[in-house]
Amino acid sequence: MLSKTNSGFIKQWLSSPRQDILSGLVVAFAMIPEAIAFSGIAGVDPQVGLYGAFCLSVTIALVGGRMGMITSATGSTALLMTGLVVTGNAKGDGLGLSYLIAAGLLTGIFQILWGYLRLAYQMRFVPTGVLSGFVNALALLIFQAQLPQMGINLHHGESNFTNHKEQILEGIQYPIVWILIILGLLIIYGLPKLSRIIPSQLVAIIVITAISIGLKIDIPTVKDLSLGGGLPEGLPSFYLPFGSIENGKVPFNLETFGIILPTALAISLVGLMETFLTQDILDDITDTNSNKNLEARGQGIANIISSLFGGMAGCALVGQSVMNTENGGKTRLSTFSSGISLLIIVLLCRQWLEQIPMAALVSVMISIAISTADINGLKNINKIPRSDTAVMLMTFSVTMLTTPHNLALGVIAGVALAGILFSRKVAKVIKVEAINITNNEIIYKVTGQLFFVSKVYFLQGFDTHKHPLQIKIDMSKAHIWDQSGVAALDQIIRKLSLGGSEVEVIGLNKESLDLFDRLGGQESSHG
Repeated sequence: MLSKTNSGFIKQWLSSPRQDILSGLVVAFAMIPEAIAFSGIAGVDPQVGLYGAFCLSVTIALVGGRMGMITSATGSTALLMTGLVVTGNAKGDGLGLSYLIAAGLLTGIFQILWGYLRLAYQMRFVPTGVLSGFVNALALLIFQAQLPQMGINLHHGESNFTNHKEQILEGIQYPIVWILIILGLLIIYGLPKLSRIIPSQLVAIIVITAISIGLKIDIPTVKDLSLGGGLPEGLPSFYLPFGSIENGKVPFNLETFGIILPTALAISLVGLMETFLTQDILDDITDTNSNKNLEARGQGIANIISSLFGGMAGCALVGQSVMNTENGGKTRLSTFSSGISLLIIVLLCRQWLEQIPMAALVSVMISIAISTADINGLKNINKIPRSDTAVMLMTFSVTMLTTPHNLALGVIAGVALAGILFSRKVAKVIKVEAINITNNEIIYKVTGQLFFVSKVYFLQGFDTHKHPLQIKIDMSKAHIWDQSGVAALDQIIRKLSLGGSEVEVIGLNKESLDLFDRLGGQESSHG
């Protein structure tokens, strides 16, 4: 009879080894072009994204909280790295990568901390409008990052994809690039209608690469994306970003900490938000539950390991995680297999990968941008409550208007607006009804929640100019939440009492009564 330990190991690793290994292999093919493209978005060599994808997948398979979820370099985290890499490279050659790796280490530390602080429970309070604005901004930023490759440069000649600007800016190449991008999109969206055996994104890359090589088309390729390092030639080696600037390292001091802190904090929060969203999707598909706080700590450990071996920080991938589940990948072995398969493919097929046209990657990234966006929400925007639309637009606008674009700040702004709008809605729920018993007696029946926002509406419900001999304030259907609520009730009692009325508060529940007795200034009768 198997022990509980052995039984748990088999369930998490070996319940369906054949399906898990094959699914991991298929997912690895889909991860490779994205990892290369996301490296371009961040402004670093392709090997940084590929090493990151390998280290993240293998590590999270061991320490993650959700079986079968794929973690790799992602667009949401890569976009947050762009400004830091530019800042670092402006200080000296190679410093951009060192700052990026240092930020990845700090990101991991933050995420482990968030896991122990149970941040996942707080994420439950993030409204749907914020998530919609988040994914829409992310989709647009991913799409914008492809524009230089299409001859549309919104930053006056700056490009994070390559240093070979002179090659990209040859106007004669634009029509060819556009045709190949359109062909790639046709394959990506057309092939699934015929067959789903092979990922359509992978087929699009193979076809476009074959056309480019066969017709000897002179257009930018993955090799041109290289900033000096290119694709990996071997296993990742241990890398510490700290040292002398002359050696392309950053000093281990408070100045460096101040430079990387905003980026690391943003990546840690945005990465966990996307990870938790992916986790919820997989939990729903598989009808299972998983530990988000354990996953947060696992993501932190994975990002630290990735950074220590020269890879970029990342988070869970929605598309690849769903693909893995649909292909039968259910255990940790599928995630582990995806990382191992990715590295083997890259090392064995390096020569061919370097010949992939950037047009093929652009078509893949455009499809990712489209799948990332909340298309359904945008279609039904006229049916969605205006408050939710306002929250979505706030999240989207703040993200797009900040420089560099800050997804974390957009989320914070969206949550803040959602909180304000919710408080306004709750404030109007409180109701005060005056019932005249006799000419000398009035009962005010209060219904709802009394706190700092509803205080105004509560006060407006009383006629402080009428002073019968006896006034009762019935709070049996109300609840006092804070000091502002106590002050409001205290204020009404005082005003009515000064007019000569005998005021009695009845029906206060225990929590409200205790709060009022501690903070209130009146010696009223509480029945």
